[in-house]
Amino acid sequence: MRPVRACRGGKRRSAMRRQPREQQQSGRVLPGAVGALCRALPSRARPAPDTFRRARFDRPQASLDFWRLLYALLKQIHGGKWAESDAIDNQIRFVKSTLWYHGYGRPELYRLPSDGSAGSRELLLAFSWLLHRLSLLEQLLARNRVKTGDETSVCTCEDYLRNSQKGPTEIAPEYGPEDRVDVRYLQWLNGRLRFQWRSLHAQHQEQCKLLYKIHLFTSGSHMDKTLGHFSVTETDLIRQPGNYKQLLQLLEAETMQLEAFLEWKQREPVYWQWMETVLDNMAEEGNPCESQDAHVERSGLPEVTSCCPWADSLTEHIGRLSRDLMTLRDQLQKLVMHRKAAWCEKVKTRKEELQKEGFPATARKIQESVELKLQDLTCLCAPRKNSAHGSCRLVLRSEHPVSKSGWGRSVSQEPVPAASAAEVIRELQMREASLGRELKQLREECRQRLDQIAEGLDGVICVSP
Repeated sequence: MRPVRACRGGKRRSAMRRQPREQQQSGRVLPGAVGALCRALPSRARPAPDTFRRARFDRPQASLDFWRLLYALLKQIHGGKWAESDAIDNQIRFVKSTLWYHGYGRPELYRLPSDGSAGSRELLLAFSWLLHRLSLLEQLLARNRVKTGDETSVCTCEDYLRNSQKGPTEIAPEYGPEDRVDVRYLQWLNGRLRFQWRSLHAQHQEQCKLLYKIHLFTSGSHMDKTLGHFSVTETDLIRQPGNYKQLLQLLEAETMQLEAFLEWKQREPVYWQWMETVLDNMAEEGNPCESQDAHVERSGLPEVTSCCPWADSLTEHIGRLSRDLMTLRDQLQKLVMHRKAAWCEKVKTRKEELQKEGFPATARKIQESVELKLQDLTCLCAPRKNSAHGSCRLVLRSEHPVSKSGWGRSVSQEPVPAASAAEVIRELQMREASLGRELKQLREECRQRLDQIAEGLDGVICVSP
């Protein structure tokens, strides 16, 4: 028997030795994963790898670094301008509101002080949540990539429009008699907005004309025949070759960032295993008496014997519930019959009122509204072959491209999926017509509402502008 016990004891000791070895190996790989994560972040918002180690132990020295990191990353994702000189309380307020907007529901983060003196571990959890939930690195790499071509933003999908309409809406503040805004000021603001919009549209048209000239004059000069012409950046490099050093530095920095991202994707599981240990430590520190309470609850439960002494009481309880359900069903049936009779009476009364007011005109308006909605539904449900959303490169297509000798063969001759500008314009015009019809209907409803209000004002004459 002694040799058997010695063997079992040896297995236990070997298993206990194996666990520290695995922890040591993961501890050796973890700095590489954290380092790759830091290098994959933008250069202006790149923290030191030691900041994560401090945050793991909830050191207050890492709190400000994490607040600034989250502020810079979230500002870049939402396309806002930011500076390191911004006040720390404004940064913290922005980070909290943005995390709330994205659905981060851990209340401990929103209780952190506004001076950034504590909470580095909570900020580490929030950063990891963003990293997983929003695909943080992918979004930042897509936004901060070096653009050597002429690009424009295109959206021909309906989901983006719906999401923008379903966004958070602000409630209009209630103004008192002393806080009312003059209508002439609103008209001035409207005119100023129209003027700025026309100026922006004119500048955009001028930019398109210049792009067209550059693409036309450099047609056939590019080695890649799928493009066929130079972009503004490439044309500027030809005119001023000395600027290539700055572009080369940007491309090298982006290449290093992409290499760090690939390394991070290989070592990412190590980071999430480490975050599991962080969560476990937080649970242990936050609930030290949880195991004792659970033991007390388990000890207080009655043991179920094989004879099931609670079967009779359970059967009686089920019978009582069945009788209650039958009573509720009878009450619901009576309520439904009463509501049905009331609705029939309301429909009958409304029908008589419509006949007095002029039912054909009302029916005609309803029919026009239904036809308008059907047209919009037809446009929405129509199959779309090329639904684009995001940035697209502008490429000039000509029926007879100009060929120039001395540039060698085409680098890429495979067809590239592209959206024609005419198709995009046609879809945008259809959407404009749909929105115009909806605007016309809303204006008609507002006019009718104003007429109803004006009828109740005795002695007041309303003159339309």
